Amino acid sequence: MHRFYVPPEHCAESTFFLSGREAYHALRVLRLRRGERVVVLDGSGHELLCEIQDHNRDKVRLTVVEKRLVPRLPCQITLVQALPKGKLIETIIQKATELGVARIVPLLSERVVAQVDGQEAVHKAEKWQLVAIEAIKQCGAAWLPRVEAPLALQQYLARNEKLELGLVGALQGERYHPRSCFQAFFQKHARLPHSACIWVGPEGDFTAAELEAIKASGALPITLGPHVLRAETATVYCLAIVNYEIQITEFDKGCPQAPKTSA
Repeated sequence: MHRFYVPPEHCAESTFFLSGREAYHALRVLRLRRGERVVVLDGSGHELLCEIQDHNRDKVRLTVVEKRLVPRLPCQITLVQALPKGKLIETIIQKATELGVARIVPLLSERVVAQVDGQEAVHKAEKWQLVAIEAIKQCGAAWLPRVEAPLALQQYLARNEKLELGLVGALQGERYHPRSCFQAFFQKHARLPHSACIWVGPEGDFTAAELEAIKASGALPITLGPHVLRAETATVYCLAIVNYEIQITEFDKGCPQAPKTSA
């Protein structure tokens, strides 16, 4: 079934409209017609099963058949991602959305090649938010991550955000196995973290001074294995680890145990 995105303030009633890009996709690309059913995601946890009532050249009128609220994931993940070269950030946003992050903060660190500021940063954030929207439509995620405008490392650190567990992929100095960080948190709090911050550096990694500043904010340096990973690979690696350790998917709870194998 085809999925569409409509902001929550525009689909609160039992009848509402697809317009703009979403209507164009429904009518001109998919050629949907009256009586067909679609799924609408509002990005705030609601999944709406809708039926097409009618349409004109640029609008599609929908009626809600069924409304379902999908709970938030038990751990809200913030991805602080040093801005890579080219359009790789779009791939990273797509994959991060599929892996359930709540927020993406593009970071301008010392070794970042692309530098943006002012109105250009706002424009890019709007463009990247559309990438996240397309990603939830593809994967069916009910919660839309917020993509922020790029900012400098010191600007982000100055916020002094209080997230329960911070992890930073590191290529230098003392590093911990990611599992040991979760085990240490569990031993101290008798539960898994409700919020986490994952830091991923640029090509060439964070500088030694930047890494020290990130660690001083409370993030623990972790190893990502024996190989030097590309930025986009490192991001997927880190988020996959977090997904596994905190078991954030409802699907996992219903999975049967693997059958026993003979030696």
